[in-house]
Amino acid sequence: MAKPFFITGTDTDVGKTVVAVGVLKKLSQMGKTTCALKPVAAGCEEQAGTFQNDDALQIQSAATTSLPYSQVNPIALERACAPHIAAQYENRRLQLSRIEGICRGVLMQKADVCIVEGAGGWRVPLNERESLSQLAVALKSPVILVVGMRLGCLNHALLTAEAIMRDGVPLAGWVANTLAEPMPYLEENIESLHQRLPAPCLGIIPP
Repeated sequence: MAKPFFITGTDTDVGKTVVAVGVLKKLSQMGKTTCALKPVAAGCEEQAGTFQNDDALQIQSAATTSLPYSQVNPIALERACAPHIAAQYENRRLQLSRIEGICRGVLMQKADVCIVEGAGGWRVPLNERESLSQLAVALKSPVILVVGMRLGCLNHALLTAEAIMRDGVPLAGWVANTLAEPMPYLEENIESLHQRLPAPCLGIIPP
């Protein structure tokens, strides 16, 4: 059974997919077999009669275990907005139990590690009662936090880390992703994260 690692971010567009692909490639270099999941993706384009998401296609390609797209990204929503809102426009209701069931099926693959990429940040809603963070809790998955290095990231990172640990899942580590826009006092902010986040820094990604 594959061991899951859940990748979340301090916000949307902070580089979760970049980190997911990097982790998958590193694990492959270490001789580990991998599979990958992006259970919920909003912002999909129609290809060959089905909606597909570029982030999901990237992690599908980076994994060593070949899975059909429908397993990698079982919920593909057209509109690029919060998943629960995108689902409302398609007259769909997202349910944690269904998403968890699909993920558990993939985790039965003969792979060492399964990288599960979230959508948006830790508390992104699925419906009026459930959030995607509950998937990581249900799977008892350690979490990798991607910090988009920009003004306000210290607060976002610390609050997200607190929420992860309060939910009862381990924070396996964090990655500082230097975004395209230059951040003043970048090194000092990264050092502040080193001092305050209760998990190891797994890497710093340059612009």
